[in-house]
Amino acid sequence: MDDMDQPPLETLPKPTELLALHEVTARLFETVKRWFNVGDSVALDVRAIDSAVGELGDPVMIAAMAMRKLQALNLIATPGVRTSTDVVITIVNDLDRALLQAPSMYLGLKAEATDWDAALAGLGQDEDPDDVPLDANEADPEIEEFQVQHAALHEAVHAVVEAGQGEIRYFE
Repeated sequence: MDDMDQPPLETLPKPTELLALHEVTARLFETVKRWFNVGDSVALDVRAIDSAVGELGDPVMIAAMAMRKLQALNLIATPGVRTSTDVVITIVNDLDRALLQAPSMYLGLKAEATDWDAALAGLGQDEDPDDVPLDANEADPEIEEFQVQHAALHEAVHAVVEAGQGEIRYFE
Protein backbone atom coordinates (compact mmCIF):
# COMPACT_ATOMS: atom_id res chain seq x y z
CA MET A 1 0.00 0.00 0.00
CA ASP A 2 1.59 3.30 -1.03
CA ASP A 3 0.92 6.85 0.18
CA MET A 4 -1.71 7.37 -2.50
CA ASP A 5 -3.84 4.62 -0.93
CA GLN A 6 -3.68 6.15 2.57
CA PRO A 7 -6.70 8.08 3.80
CA PRO A 8 -5.98 11.78 4.39
CA LEU A 9 -4.87 12.57 7.93
CA GLU A 10 -7.57 14.09 10.08
CA THR A 11 -6.78 17.70 10.87
CA LEU A 12 -8.29 19.32 13.95
CA PRO A 13 -8.99 23.02 14.32
CA LYS A 14 -6.35 24.85 16.34
CA PRO A 15 -7.44 25.53 19.92
CA THR A 16 -8.00 29.22 20.68
CA GLU A 17 -5.05 29.12 23.11
CA LEU A 18 -2.74 28.14 20.25
CA LEU A 19 -4.19 30.80 17.95
CA ALA A 20 -3.67 33.36 20.74
CA LEU A 21 0.07 32.65 20.60
CA HIS A 22 0.27 34.61 17.37
CA GLU A 23 -0.05 37.84 19.39
CA VAL A 24 1.72 36.50 22.50
CA THR A 25 4.84 35.46 20.57
CA ALA A 26 5.01 38.87 18.89
CA ARG A 27 4.98 40.59 22.30
CA LEU A 28 7.56 38.22 23.79
CA PHE A 29 9.75 38.62 20.70
CA GLU A 30 9.75 42.43 20.96
CA THR A 31 10.41 42.36 24.70
CA VAL A 32 13.35 39.95 24.40
CA LYS A 33 14.77 41.96 21.49
CA ARG A 34 14.58 45.19 23.51
CA TRP A 35 15.79 43.73 26.82
CA PHE A 36 18.88 42.15 25.27
CA ASN A 37 19.46 44.69 22.49
CA VAL A 38 19.51 41.93 19.88
CA GLY A 39 20.35 43.21 16.40
CA ASP A 40 18.34 42.53 13.27
CA SER A 41 20.56 39.58 12.37
CA VAL A 42 22.85 37.29 14.33
CA ALA A 43 25.74 35.20 13.01
CA LEU A 44 26.28 31.67 14.30
CA ASP A 45 29.77 30.23 14.48
CA VAL A 46 29.62 26.71 12.99
CA ARG A 47 33.33 26.25 12.19
CA ALA A 48 33.71 23.36 14.64
CA ILE A 49 31.65 21.36 17.11
CA ASP A 50 32.96 23.36 20.06
CA SER A 51 32.99 26.80 18.42
CA ALA A 52 29.65 27.65 20.00
CA VAL A 53 30.87 27.28 23.60
CA GLY A 54 31.21 31.03 24.11
CA GLU A 55 28.00 31.82 22.25
CA LEU A 56 25.89 29.41 24.28
CA GLY A 57 26.70 31.29 27.47
CA ASP A 58 26.16 34.76 26.03
CA PRO A 59 22.80 36.23 27.14
CA VAL A 60 22.38 38.06 23.81
CA MET A 61 22.89 34.84 21.83
CA ILE A 62 20.53 32.94 24.15
CA ALA A 63 17.97 35.69 23.56
CA ALA A 64 18.51 35.59 19.79
CA MET A 65 18.00 31.82 19.67
CA ALA A 66 14.85 32.18 21.77
CA MET A 67 13.64 34.84 19.35
CA ARG A 68 14.08 32.38 16.46
CA LYS A 69 11.94 29.83 18.33
CA LEU A 70 9.35 32.55 18.97
CA GLN A 71 9.30 33.21 15.21
CA ALA A 72 8.64 29.51 14.58
CA LEU A 73 5.91 29.39 17.22
CA ASN A 74 4.35 32.53 15.75
CA LEU A 75 4.22 30.84 12.35
CA ILE A 76 2.56 27.66 13.62
CA ALA A 77 0.06 29.72 15.63
CA THR A 78 -1.09 31.31 12.36
CA PRO A 79 -4.51 30.13 11.16
CA GLY A 80 -4.20 27.80 8.18
CA VAL A 81 -0.61 26.74 8.90
CA ARG A 82 -0.51 23.02 9.62
CA THR A 83 1.25 21.84 12.76
CA SER A 84 1.12 18.92 15.13
CA THR A 85 0.99 18.27 18.84
CA ASP A 86 4.64 17.22 19.05
CA VAL A 87 5.88 20.31 17.21
CA VAL A 88 4.06 22.66 19.58
CA ILE A 89 5.34 20.79 22.63
CA THR A 90 8.92 20.70 21.33
CA ILE A 91 9.11 24.40 20.49
CA VAL A 92 7.59 25.49 23.81
CA ASN A 93 9.93 23.13 25.65
CA ASP A 94 12.92 24.58 23.77
CA LEU A 95 11.83 28.11 24.68
CA ASP A 96 11.04 27.43 28.29
CA ARG A 97 14.48 27.64 29.89
CA ALA A 98 15.44 30.83 28.05
CA LEU A 99 12.12 32.51 28.90
CA LEU A 100 12.32 31.44 32.54
CA GLN A 101 15.80 32.94 32.83
CA ALA A 102 15.17 36.03 30.67
CA PRO A 103 13.92 38.38 33.42
CA SER A 104 16.85 37.68 35.76
CA MET A 105 19.38 37.81 32.88
CA TYR A 106 17.84 41.11 31.78
CA LEU A 107 18.04 42.58 35.28
CA GLY A 108 21.63 41.33 35.59
CA LEU A 109 22.66 43.02 32.33
CA LYS A 110 20.81 46.17 33.37
CA ALA A 111 22.62 46.20 36.74
CA GLU A 112 26.02 45.68 35.05
CA ALA A 113 25.36 48.61 32.70
CA THR A 114 24.20 50.98 35.45
CA ASP A 115 26.46 53.79 36.59
CA TRP A 116 25.75 53.29 40.27
CA ASP A 117 27.51 56.48 41.39
CA ALA A 118 25.30 58.56 39.09
CA ALA A 119 22.21 56.57 40.08
CA LEU A 120 22.86 57.09 43.78
CA ALA A 121 23.65 60.78 43.26
CA GLY A 122 20.37 61.21 41.39
CA LEU A 123 18.15 59.52 43.97
CA GLY A 124 15.08 61.60 44.70
CA GLN A 125 15.55 63.95 41.76
CA ASP A 126 13.08 64.10 38.89
CA GLU A 127 11.22 61.01 40.07
CA ASP A 128 7.48 60.59 40.01
CA PRO A 129 6.62 59.23 43.49
CA ASP A 130 4.07 56.88 41.90
CA ASP A 131 6.83 55.22 39.85
CA VAL A 132 9.10 54.53 42.81
CA PRO A 133 8.58 51.17 44.54
CA LEU A 134 7.75 51.40 48.23
CA ASP A 135 9.23 47.97 48.93
CA ALA A 136 12.38 46.36 47.53
CA ASN A 137 10.39 43.18 46.90
CA GLU A 138 7.72 44.95 44.87
CA ALA A 139 7.10 43.27 41.54
CA ASP A 140 8.12 44.91 38.29
CA PRO A 141 5.00 45.30 36.09
CA GLU A 142 6.97 44.71 32.87
CA ILE A 143 8.41 41.45 34.19
CA GLU A 144 5.01 40.36 35.50
CA GLU A 145 3.51 40.95 32.04
CA PHE A 146 6.36 38.96 30.47
CA GLN A 147 5.62 36.08 32.85
CA VAL A 148 1.91 36.18 31.98
CA GLN A 149 2.80 35.98 28.28
CA HIS A 150 5.20 33.10 28.98
CA ALA A 151 2.46 31.25 30.88
CA ALA A 152 0.24 31.53 27.79
CA LEU A 153 2.68 29.22 25.98
CA HIS A 154 1.98 26.52 28.56
CA GLU A 155 -1.76 27.08 28.30
CA ALA A 156 -1.48 26.49 24.55
CA VAL A 157 0.46 23.26 25.07
CA HIS A 158 -2.19 21.98 27.48
CA ALA A 159 -4.97 22.91 25.06
CA VAL A 160 -3.22 21.16 22.15
CA VAL A 161 -2.60 18.00 24.18
CA GLU A 162 -6.20 18.01 25.41
CA ALA A 163 -7.61 18.59 21.91
CA GLY A 164 -5.43 15.76 20.61
CA GLN A 165 -6.54 13.53 23.49
CA GLY A 166 -2.93 12.92 24.46
CA GLU A 167 -1.92 11.69 21.00
CA ILE A 168 0.05 13.29 18.21
CA ARG A 169 -2.55 15.01 16.09
CA TYR A 170 -2.47 17.55 13.28
CA PHE A 171 -3.96 21.03 13.60
CA GLU A 172 -4.74 23.65 11.02
